Amino acid sequence: MWMTPKRSKMEIDESRGFRAEWTQRYLVVEPPEGEGALCLVCRRLVVATGEPDVRHHYEAEHDYYERYVAEGERAALVERLRQGDLPEAAPLTPEERAARAGLGLARLLALKGCGWGEGDFVHRCMEVMLRDVLPDHVSVLNGIDLSPEITRQRVLDINQNLRSQLFNRAKDFKAYSLALDDQAFVAYENYLLVFVRGVGHDLEVQEELLTIINLTHHFSVGALMAAILEALQTAGLSLQRMVGLTTTHTLRMIGENSGLVSYMREKAVSPNCWNVIHYSGFLHLELLSSYDVDVNQIVNAISEWIVLIKTRGVRRPEFQALLTESESEHGERVNGRCLNNWLRKGKTLKLIFSLRKEIKTFLVSIGATTVHFTDKEWLCDFGFLVDIMDHLRELSELLRVSKVFAAAAFDHICAFEVKLNLLQRHIEEKNLTHFATLSQVVDELKGHLQEDEKILDPDRYRVVICRLQKEFERHFKDLKFIKKDLELFANPFSFKPEYAPISVRVELTKLQANTNLWNEYRTKDLGQFYAGLSAESYPIIKGVACKVASLFDSSKICEKAFSYLTRNQHTLSQPLTDEHLHALFRIATTETEPLWDDLVRGRNESNP
Repeated sequence: MWMTPKRSKMEIDESRGFRAEWTQRYLVVEPPEGEGALCLVCRRLVVATGEPDVRHHYEAEHDYYERYVAEGERAALVERLRQGDLPEAAPLTPEERAARAGLGLARLLALKGCGWGEGDFVHRCMEVMLRDVLPDHVSVLNGIDLSPEITRQRVLDINQNLRSQLFNRAKDFKAYSLALDDQAFVAYENYLLVFVRGVGHDLEVQEELLTIINLTHHFSVGALMAAILEALQTAGLSLQRMVGLTTTHTLRMIGENSGLVSYMREKAVSPNCWNVIHYSGFLHLELLSSYDVDVNQIVNAISEWIVLIKTRGVRRPEFQALLTESESEHGERVNGRCLNNWLRKGKTLKLIFSLRKEIKTFLVSIGATTVHFTDKEWLCDFGFLVDIMDHLRELSELLRVSKVFAAAAFDHICAFEVKLNLLQRHIEEKNLTHFATLSQVVDELKGHLQEDEKILDPDRYRVVICRLQKEFERHFKDLKFIKKDLELFANPFSFKPEYAPISVRVELTKLQANTNLWNEYRTKDLGQFYAGLSAESYPIIKGVACKVASLFDSSKICEKAFSYLTRNQHTLSQPLTDEHLHALFRIATTETEPLWDDLVRGRNESNP
C-alpha cells in the first residue's frame, strides 16, 4: 500500500482531499482546521487525505461498526457519534473468543500446509502444556474445536472473507492485469493459477489470487477462456479495464493461433486505444529458460545422483548442506518433477558443481557409473550451464522485488539483453571472464589432456546464447512497444515533450514547469508522487500511471505460491476439492488480513 504524500495547499487534488461520502462509509468528518479526516469514534486525526489511509484506520480500529449496514442505521449512527453518543462495542463472549482462537489456528495450519487432522494434535499439545504450566486454565481449551471437519470449514470461511475483501476493492480498480501460471503445480493434477494486480485511483496496488482452474476439467483453450471470464465477471472486473497479461511461455499460453493469450487479447479492448500488453517468460524465469540452455541433458544426470544421495548417502557429512537445502526447498518427500525444478535453479547447480569430486567418490563407492566425469564435452556443458543459470538467477532475483513498477523490471530485462550480447562476444573470443565455472573446468581438463587436443567449442555455446537472446526478444517484445510510456512514467521531468504523443505534450510541459511537483518527485518514490498527482489537472499522465502501475512488476506472488506448493506437496497431493485448494492458496499468497470479527460473528458477506 502506497503512503500518501503531504501536499502543498495549492497542489491538493480534490480527489485526494476529504470526500463527503467518507462520513457514512468510514465514520470520519472533515476537521475544522488542517488536512486529513477526524474519526468520530476515537476522535483521532487521520493525517492523510487518501481513501486507503482512512479505510485502513476504520478497518483496523472500528470494524465493529460494520454491523450497521442499512442506510438508515448508518445515518443514525453518524448522528449519534456527532453528538458524542458512542455505541459501545460488545465484548467478545467466551464462545466468540474460542471461535476466534480456532480461526487463527486454522489459518496457521493452512499456512504450514498441515492436514485437517493436525488440529487435534495441536489441541493435545496445548492441553499438555497448560496442564503443567497453567493448570487452572486448562478448561479454556474446552470451547476450542480443532476437529478436521471444523478446521476444514474455518479455512473455507477465511477464504470467503478474503475473497469478499478483494471483490469490494476490485470495484474501484482503474486498471488491472492478470498473471496466468500453468507451471507451478507439481502434485497429481495440474492447475492454472490466475493472479490479479489492480490499481485504484490513489495508485494503491493490490496483488491477489483471483481463481484456480483445474486443467483436467478445462483442457481446451475455449474452456479456460470461459472460466477466466467467469472469474472476472464474479469479481466485477470488466475486460475494458484490463491492461496487461503475463504468462509462462507454454504452448497453451502463447500458441500462435490457439494460445490463450490470443483469445484474451481479442476479447479485451482497453481504453485510450491501448492493446493488452503481454509478456511471457517473466514467471519461473530460471525454470523455463533452463530448458533452452541445457544442451546435454545435464539436469537429468544430476537428478539421478541426488536420488542416490537421498537413498544411500544421506548420512555422509559432505552432503549435509545439499540435503538441508533440498529439504528447506521442498521437504523430505519429493516427487520427480519437483526435484527436476529445484535442480534447474542457478544456486542449486552451483552447489552441486562445488561437490562434484565428493559426488564422484560417492558414486564409485556404491558402484554407480561415473562415465560423465571422463567426458570432457559433458563437463564443459556442465560448467557452462552453471554459469549461464547463475546469470539468470541474478536477473530472476531482481524480478522478484515487488513494488518497483514495470518500468524498473523492463530496465532489468533490457540490461540483461545487453549482457547476453557481451557474453556472446566473449564466448566467441574464448574469453571466459564471465564464465568462472567453465573456466575452472577448462583449466582442470588442460592438466589431463594433450596440448593439441581441443577442449572448448565456442560455437556450441554461442548458439545457445543466441537462442536465449531470441527467446528474450520474443517474450518481452510487447514491453518495447510501450517503451515511451514506461520512460514517461519513470522520468516525467526529463522526458522531452517533443518525443511524447501530441495528446500529452501540453500536460507534460505544464508538469515540468511546476516547481512544487518537481520537489515532490525528488523527495518521494514514484508511487507516492503519482498518488498525489491531480487527476483533474493531468488526466492523461495520471491514466498512463495507473496503467503502468497495474502491470506486474515482479514474480513475487507466483513464487510464493510455487514455494508453498513445493514445501507442502505431500499434503496438497491428498484428495482435496478445488474449493479447499483455492482456499489454501489464497491464504498462503495474500497480504490481506482477514476481518476476524466478521468471521467470529458470522457477518461475512456472501458473494456469488
